[in-house]
Amino acid sequence: MDSPLTNRTTAPLGSSASGAVDTSTKLDQLLDTLHAYRPTFKLTPQQNLLFIAFLFPSILLYLINNRYQKSKQKQPSLPSKPTTATSTASEKQSLRDRAPGTWRPSSYLFPKPPSYPSWSFENTKPLPYRPFRYGPIYHTTMGLRTIKPEDWIELDNQYAKYHGTKAFRIAERRDKCIMVAPEAAAASVELLQELVAYLPERYPTLFKRTERGIENLWSGESFDVSSLTGTGPEEEAVEQGCKAMEIAARLIQDDLILMIERADNQYYLLAGAALLPGFWRLTQKFGMSLAELHTSGDVPQYKEKLHKGMYNLFRRLKPEQMVGRNNYFIQVDDSLAWSWSIGPEDGDGEISWSMAEKNKAVEHHYFRSERQTLRRLPKTGAVCFTIRTYFEPIKAISEEEYAPGRLASAIRSWGNHVAKYKGMERYGEVLLEFLDKKHQEQVDRGLDLSREDECRAYPF
Repeated sequence: MDSPLTNRTTAPLGSSASGAVDTSTKLDQLLDTLHAYRPTFKLTPQQNLLFIAFLFPSILLYLINNRYQKSKQKQPSLPSKPTTATSTASEKQSLRDRAPGTWRPSSYLFPKPPSYPSWSFENTKPLPYRPFRYGPIYHTTMGLRTIKPEDWIELDNQYAKYHGTKAFRIAERRDKCIMVAPEAAAASVELLQELVAYLPERYPTLFKRTERGIENLWSGESFDVSSLTGTGPEEEAVEQGCKAMEIAARLIQDDLILMIERADNQYYLLAGAALLPGFWRLTQKFGMSLAELHTSGDVPQYKEKLHKGMYNLFRRLKPEQMVGRNNYFIQVDDSLAWSWSIGPEDGDGEISWSMAEKNKAVEHHYFRSERQTLRRLPKTGAVCFTIRTYFEPIKAISEEEYAPGRLASAIRSWGNHVAKYKGMERYGEVLLEFLDKKHQEQVDRGLDLSREDECRAYPF
């Protein structure tokens, strides 16, 4: 293909090629201006010679510059390097027409993010996600919203706690929390490479890009990722993939899941670093399809209202798109990593709300919320989930204006299936009594319920 530069039309100086300005007209205008000033002064013959010697080079420079500027305007812009926010038209067509289980690497590069405004390891608080809505109707939807590229990963002053918990669990149970199938090894490395490029730009006071990888400036950890490819003999590729997922999980507060499309047109969980799962075991979910993940967990109304939308989302998701969603649960123990009150983390035993102690005091009630992002990795086509868990005592949430009344209304709107899924029978009586009391206290202090929409917007 010809370079855009070879298509540029360059007319000889003084000619009037299509779209060019008539330079003779410009020259006439300049001379008319000079003639207008001529009666105002008189020059000696010597001064006339000097004036002419100065005038003609000036006119020549003016004409050359004028021609250059017009030629520059006509020149088609050079194609940018593949850092644009959209894929090419051919790539979009390929995405629509590709055979299931195949992926042609995209030229898309994730945009370089600006640094997080005034981010501080000590002072940046967790974002107050409160993704519950007033009843009386609970709507079962995916609840997706667009996420800006710079907002991919959220870090805050709870980083040390999450980092320490993850490090302990990697040391104690790495093989149960980090798993990679051979066909997801390269995608695991790609995910790590994306984080290595993103984090030092977004959080420059916490991370530093090095010649061979990335350095955590707070912990002193330095990770060499230059030799990781996720390719080669199967056993070696899997170990490299697991190493990549481990490093990625240690860098951020999120858990990570990779879904890979197979030839049957279904997406499967084939790589994961689930160090803070709360309610589910990676050893049981690993290798399941997207549908199986939801049906095995008895997600309310999955088949009726969620299945088709999720399938279409995964199939059509482009590398330049990123979406997010939030969910929430009530937990009746204080463990971020695993909610031991509903069953043991190890083994194949039952995980059920029926095992939780009923009506524990509200001091044992915690609000567990997940912020999930979903994007497609451009090289391998894997779909990446990030799962950031926010974990706070219910008593702290209840001190926020409007929160206790809205949460109580949301819980009452759940309906039987959602209430069973979320374990309401084990804590609902105590929790609702407490929330109603806190809501009434706020109203008695003069809280204007009609102004809530002015103070907050979903999912906060």
